[in-house]
Amino acid sequence: MAIATSELILNDDGSVYHLNLLPEDIAGTIILVGNPDRVPEVTKYFDTITLKKRKREFNIHTGTCNGKRISVVSTGIGTDNIDIVLNELDALANIDLKARKVKEQTQSLNIIRIGTSGAIQEDIPVDSFLLSEFGIGLDGLLHFYNAEEQQYTALKTALDNHINWQPHHIAPYVFEADGSLARTLRSNDMRLGITVTNAGFYAPQGRALRLQPKLLDFHQKLREFQFEGRQITNLEMETAAIYGLSKLLGHRAVSMNAILANRANGNFSKNPKRTVDTLIQYCLEKLT
Repeated sequence: MAIATSELILNDDGSVYHLNLLPEDIAGTIILVGNPDRVPEVTKYFDTITLKKRKREFNIHTGTCNGKRISVVSTGIGTDNIDIVLNELDALANIDLKARKVKEQTQSLNIIRIGTSGAIQEDIPVDSFLLSEFGIGLDGLLHFYNAEEQQYTALKTALDNHINWQPHHIAPYVFEADGSLARTLRSNDMRLGITVTNAGFYAPQGRALRLQPKLLDFHQKLREFQFEGRQITNLEMETAAIYGLSKLLGHRAVSMNAILANRANGNFSKNPKRTVDTLIQYCLEKLT
């Protein structure tokens, strides 16, 4: 049965609605960044750039780096945008847009987030890199999908029992990075971590300006959590949604974090642009 026009919305040229892309516009390896202005900061290292498109906060370049075809897509901030980007990238790869039907043979994309993050453990240095082994979502996105069977249940149960935030209507979901892609991107001295994806930047991450957060023990609860010798290491706003949707859709995903802040000791990077640029170069070298 064909997918209704109200569900799979296409532009006049046949491109997907938000990203404004056609199937031939994307590569099998896709780098996700939050900031639209970071896209050219990645593709300045490419040999060639064959496509540039931009619509709203979604800036897309496709080209080659050391002979490997790669697309770079900006998502904007937050898991609501990840819902749009992951579903539309999957539609480009796995739905016949003209027939409006899922293809008989589906494709698995390699999806790499290169983003910034704040550490919550004192021993994680500012300007270091961290690979997210697990993503914990404190937002609600994955609860709208049939995701229970695909989650990393043991970690989810342990965390639920530790934080006991059900009275505050916070129900975490937990997904794991793709193992093979993680092995490609990690190095022996890189910190591996459990990353918490938050529903916002201020109170949802324990920050207070004029409004005080409801969860006064937010950082303490997360910092004290242990699972099989692992700690929760850092906070950001996209990783768990990328891991969850990628898992459900059959894609491979890894989140690479530039640690720009340490919330435990109050430090922030003195040169965040250089740190992010170094992570970009590292990831491109590993991928190509």
